[in-house]
Amino acid sequence: MATRNSQQLFAKAKTVIPGGVNSPVRAFQAVGGTPRFIGRGQGAWLWDADGNKLLDYVGSWGPMILGHAHPAVKQAVAEALEAGTSFGAPTEREIQLAELVLKAYPACERVRLVSSGTEATMSALRLARGYTGRKLIVKFRGNYHGHADGLLVQAGSGLLTAGGGSAASAPSSAGVPQEYASLTLVADYNLPESLEQLFQQHQHDIAAVIFEPVVGNAGVLVPTKEFLTALRELTRKHGALLIADEVMTGFRLSFGGAVELFGLEPDLVCWGKIIGGGLPVGAYGGRAEIMEHIAPSGPVYQAGTLSGNPLAMAAGIATLQELSKNPPYQKLEDYGARLQQGLEARALAAQVPLSVNRVGSMITAFFTKGPVNTYAGAVGSDTQAFKIFFHGLLDAGVYWPASQFEAAFISQAHGEPELEQTLAAVESALARLSAL
Repeated sequence: MATRNSQQLFAKAKTVIPGGVNSPVRAFQAVGGTPRFIGRGQGAWLWDADGNKLLDYVGSWGPMILGHAHPAVKQAVAEALEAGTSFGAPTEREIQLAELVLKAYPACERVRLVSSGTEATMSALRLARGYTGRKLIVKFRGNYHGHADGLLVQAGSGLLTAGGGSAASAPSSAGVPQEYASLTLVADYNLPESLEQLFQQHQHDIAAVIFEPVVGNAGVLVPTKEFLTALRELTRKHGALLIADEVMTGFRLSFGGAVELFGLEPDLVCWGKIIGGGLPVGAYGGRAEIMEHIAPSGPVYQAGTLSGNPLAMAAGIATLQELSKNPPYQKLEDYGARLQQGLEARALAAQVPLSVNRVGSMITAFFTKGPVNTYAGAVGSDTQAFKIFFHGLLDAGVYWPASQFEAAFISQAHGEPELEQTLAAVESALARLSAL
């Protein structure tokens, strides 16, 4: 596969952009090689700068559920563009998109539109602190909620100290002061006892627990019923808010996201770029009594010049209307199930240890015997095996996420021909591994 143009662009990019990319995973550091510079997309396919046609399972990291360049979305953006790109003032489209979001999440009564998933989660946490008057938050290892300072933390030396207490959180990025990190506690996903212990130690200071209903940023981790039940019971018992980060899962796992799929009852929900058809947008919402604490109604300040951008609103309205009128969820489930079965069968035949996690159209193939249901299980995967697998797929024209610890996404544009090509590529990639 020719990569000369991508190589040249990458070299040029590194002279003007740190690392040559504007988001780290794009640099292919986990798998090696040259990242593909994309020229265009259509349906389930991408074409890179060298003209290679690639079957896309990244989907802009989730939002392209309708596929690339969907006609309804393109038309909506074109019409909005005729009227202008940004006003810094209210527009009717903001109301229309907010109504569509709230219709899908009936327990949410108000929604505030922002410009990214990171902005949504950091604003929801500020709101939780302002509403409860408390300062601490809890997140889970392997859950990613954006790059705000207070969220780039990790458990300092494992979750528990020798004496049974929680270890101090530490920054996971340079530039994050320890003082910020100390305000975030870290528990273990799918292990309710770790959350219960944190509440026992800090019960009067925890403002909120934020979580990914289905983890996508450690690879796909599927929540247990016991874990989800404990989340709701413990937060209610101790007066903390429960925040569902549906940046990846919202409108993807069902029209009402993971909240609908699992019957969740969060106090606040965060959404990402899927509600903008892939354009820069995010949102957070919840009960009116909580949301009315946001300025200008209340004392919790949050603002954004590009919040409610008319182009993003138009794309979002078109996307959510299409998902509502022509739900793709059964098709996505069927495709995902057949892809999972194909991965498992071919790995078994090739005698390659593989554990596949999937919920609907989110899927990860972990190179380990499994099962994988915790962060510790995920990071125990064979990343060298994944690297070989990734490049085997890429050489066969299948564009898979360039990290063992990222979810792959299926769009409604994926069909029988795409599945056949994918499984043929999987068989070829696994043959490389079994030959070692």
